[in-house]
Amino acid sequence: MKRIRHFLSTLEGRLTGLFILTSSVIFIANVMLFSSLNSAMNQIDQVFSSNVQIIQVQTYLNDIQAELTSYLNTNSSAALQKVYQSESRYSTALSEIRILSNDSNIQADLENIRNLSDGYLTLCQEMLSAKRGRNVQRYRENYDHATDYCSYLQSYLYSLNQLQLQSNSTNYVTLRQSFAALEGFSIFILVMVTVLNLVICFLTIRTSMAPMRDLAAEAGEIGKGNLDVPALPVPSVDEIGVVTTAFNEMVVSMRGYLQKLRESMELENQMKERELLMDAHLKEAQLKYLQAQINPHFLFNTLNAGAQLAMMEDAKSTYRYLQNVAAFFRSKTNRDEQITSLADEIRLVDSYMYIINVRFSGSIRYEKNIDEDLVHVTMPSMTLQPIVENAVNHGIRDIDWPAVITLSVYRTGNSITISVRDNGVGMEEQQMQEILSGEAHPRKKGDETNGVGLANVVNRLQLFYEQRDVFDITSAGPGKGTEVLLFLPMPDQTSPEQT
Repeated sequence: MKRIRHFLSTLEGRLTGLFILTSSVIFIANVMLFSSLNSAMNQIDQVFSSNVQIIQVQTYLNDIQAELTSYLNTNSSAALQKVYQSESRYSTALSEIRILSNDSNIQADLENIRNLSDGYLTLCQEMLSAKRGRNVQRYRENYDHATDYCSYLQSYLYSLNQLQLQSNSTNYVTLRQSFAALEGFSIFILVMVTVLNLVICFLTIRTSMAPMRDLAAEAGEIGKGNLDVPALPVPSVDEIGVVTTAFNEMVVSMRGYLQKLRESMELENQMKERELLMDAHLKEAQLKYLQAQINPHFLFNTLNAGAQLAMMEDAKSTYRYLQNVAAFFRSKTNRDEQITSLADEIRLVDSYMYIINVRFSGSIRYEKNIDEDLVHVTMPSMTLQPIVENAVNHGIRDIDWPAVITLSVYRTGNSITISVRDNGVGMEEQQMQEILSGEAHPRKKGDETNGVGLANVVNRLQLFYEQRDVFDITSAGPGKGTEVLLFLPMPDQTSPEQT
């Protein structure tokens, strides 16, 4: 019983019970209506069954008379056998006549028919006996009497049939009226039962589905992003109640999750801001640190060369020399400007090459191939001069052939390519890989470079453009010179720091 009560308390149980109840009501109503209609149909069938029985008796009576005539004419055993069979059928059919009418005329006719039938069958037996005894006079008299009896019986049977037909017609009309009324009543009952079942089904389904509609409406609001929905009432302990409870818990969990997600995102944003700020400060410190590495030893040698030149030449040459020196050191000592233009870098290289050629008595040929449309691009300051200085000190300084340094600026696809090429001693593959990997080497004692070096340039370019492929070195081998290549993005592809 507990299992049954629990099953009926569920949505499945309620719907199953509703289906069984409505089906049972419709089935019982149909059985009752079918039984009533079947009974009415049987009564209508029985109305005229007595008339059929009377007609059947008339037919068997005619058969007896015909078979008697045939036997008298042929005197065959087959004809005699047929006479006996016809008499048997007649007697059986007469005994099976059932007349339910209480009309005295009908009852009197039926009684007369039965009495005459007994006399008629007796005469037939006597006639057959006289025929077998070859008493012609007697069987002819009996035959004539039997024929008269047959006529009387036919008259009474016809009269009985007519009276019974009139009575049955009246009963038939009454039964038809009753059947029509029963048919209308049956249709009314079926309609009422169907309507009642529909009402019960509608109310039950509406009551069961109302929480589901509320659930769907709130789910739609949540789908639109509105989590501020009230908790749904739990209508029952069935499946819908379980789903409603789980839905309310899900909404509460989602609110808590979103709140934690907002807090986590805010904390993450704060951490990212601090990380970006620290990264910016670190990059700035790295750039300033790398640019601060200037070797004062180069400054002293340069000023010494200027003094020697002043003694050897007139004031104009000294003035031009000192002017280039001043421009060169003015650019190198300006620590506040981390970013400069390619044009300024080229001018700095020009000043450097003028100064270095004074020191080396103009033995270095300095060539330029510059695309003037590209010199306005921004780049980290102090980038080209260290590369050219490296080419002078490590490439062409101790060679026995005429020294040449070529500076080129041209466009390659979406990049601006800067080339610093010398015809000096060249480089080993291992040394080029060390420079490309950003590995800085300590400066040797007596090295007159400014201390920046190629590794320094590589690190600053990678920090500034935030990409690795900004620098390359090629060399055909020892004694065949070296080419340093810089790849700067076009102005519309530069990082935000360049704008």
